[in-house]
Amino acid sequence: MAASQDEKHNVIRIANCSGFYGDRLSAAREMVEGGPIDVLTGDYLAELTMAILHKKKLKDANSGFAGTFLKQIQEVLERCLENNTKIVSNAGGLNPKGMADAIEEIAHDLGLTVKVAYICGDDLMPRIEGLAIAGEKFTNIETGYSLADSGYNTVTANAYLGCWGIKEALDQGADVVICPRVTDAALVMGPAAWKFNWARDYFDALAGALTAGHIIECGTQATGGNYAFFKEVPSFVNVGFPLIEIEQDGSFTVTKHPGTGGLVSEGTVISQLLYEISSPAYLNPDVIAHFDSLTVEQVGFDRVHVGGCRGEKPPAHHKVCINLEGGYRNGIELFLTGLQIDAKAKIIGDILFDLIGGRDQFDEVIEQIVRSDKIDPKNNEEASAILRICVKSKNQDLVIRAFSAKLNELSLATIPGYAFRSVIAPVGQFFIHWPALIDSKHIVEQVCLEGAVTEVFPTSQLDIETTAYQGVSYQPTPVLDDETVEIPLGQIFGTRSGDKGGCANVGIWAKTDQAYDFLFNFLSVERLKKLLPDMEQFSIDRYELPNIRALNFYIHGVLGEGISASFRLDGQAKSLGEYLRAKYIDIPEKILEQNISIHQGAIE
Repeated sequence: MAASQDEKHNVIRIANCSGFYGDRLSAAREMVEGGPIDVLTGDYLAELTMAILHKKKLKDANSGFAGTFLKQIQEVLERCLENNTKIVSNAGGLNPKGMADAIEEIAHDLGLTVKVAYICGDDLMPRIEGLAIAGEKFTNIETGYSLADSGYNTVTANAYLGCWGIKEALDQGADVVICPRVTDAALVMGPAAWKFNWARDYFDALAGALTAGHIIECGTQATGGNYAFFKEVPSFVNVGFPLIEIEQDGSFTVTKHPGTGGLVSEGTVISQLLYEISSPAYLNPDVIAHFDSLTVEQVGFDRVHVGGCRGEKPPAHHKVCINLEGGYRNGIELFLTGLQIDAKAKIIGDILFDLIGGRDQFDEVIEQIVRSDKIDPKNNEEASAILRICVKSKNQDLVIRAFSAKLNELSLATIPGYAFRSVIAPVGQFFIHWPALIDSKHIVEQVCLEGAVTEVFPTSQLDIETTAYQGVSYQPTPVLDDETVEIPLGQIFGTRSGDKGGCANVGIWAKTDQAYDFLFNFLSVERLKKLLPDMEQFSIDRYELPNIRALNFYIHGVLGEGISASFRLDGQAKSLGEYLRAKYIDIPEKILEQNISIHQGAIE
């Protein structure tokens, strides 16, 4: 009998069924029933999710995990056991033991025998005072302030654990591995390391698995969701969740189950590679993966191969996700209609804060006019701009009661056409995201299975050496063409943007070498700020990834203290890339002509 394709390539198939807490519930069943897989993963934890789970745990000490995952487990556990499909998820959140216990109860009710392991060691709250005495200041990566000087109460502090605890659990025969705050990519790296029995110093292979995990961690964003050239996607009905086929050297193929909607292309994969990154040197507690070394190639219908990623020994620190109680927030949007928009906004702001007792009572005040009004409008909506007034304070009564009450009192007493549009959600208590580092010597993972506990130590604490990655240099070819045409930037270039705590990134990529050479020379930090004037005040880093014809811009502080505390219209910067694509630029005609056939159908 001829060897199968899998036997030739010796791959492990890893499928993701969740990109966030609240993602499609049916995805787990769809991935298990849609075709053969070896491992089912699910990513449920964002920085804000940890704060949400904290609030749940305050109400119920037995909670603190992503409860929706239990509903998915009920649907797939029996079939996964029958097919020897492992389940690995970070849905354990702040209470991985509680989730493991709940899964064992589900298995008992279904008449199934299952080995459930859970991992802990990430929760630093019980040790935070002792760690401070030991010299850990938990300095904010962005602001440089120590946690002790923040002035706020700490509610969660979780180190991002790596993949080796997951591998240990699978080595011990676990059917289900429930993780706390591990890195998103660890959910893929652990099973790959288990399958191929990688050693700690297989850094290139680990870098490849990290890249794979980064690509599929956000679910359907790798299979056509949120894709800049959305008209290339055949259908958004039942977009398939991604699965990867990892090979022994860490290279892998991105695909999805047949018969599902969406698209797997070089573009969708490159877009997700650029999502929520800063430097091309992607840091992880198990390896540093260099995204500027990898290759991306379409190898079949809905199949993209990624290989060649270089890795080196991880840094000596673990990242820590800290959430602080930040006080209270409130905000309102009002219509400003017709003439003299600026004057109307000033009247409302001045009178409102005079009634409350002054702007300086608040920790933060935002007053912003969103100019959506048009000259000689064709309907009522085109005649209106939006006034956004937002406030923060530790004084709950001031923010929640007084602010809202005085706004209501103005309804019949100020400008013509006074009308509320909406309350800016969420109103009430907010949390501050505080990213920090901790010396890895303080981190030990504990793998708990059938009453036994196994300790797993970080790679950086082991006596392992590595060859330093030298990086790449790129000299673009000058684009010589005096004839230019003015077009939207997005007619040629794709983007993907997202949040990193209080920062944001926007990655931009080209489909041809000549278009990338133009982009490389054209889009400097200074040019970006001219195209996006509201970014002028922020420090921006530019990174180059010529191997995938991309640039990445990392914008410091644009989201303030994180999504929960941000008053921006888009507190997660998901729309920032599309904002950039809407800007008009002058581009050589020859580049436009070369890209017309490639982009046919993408934009009309």
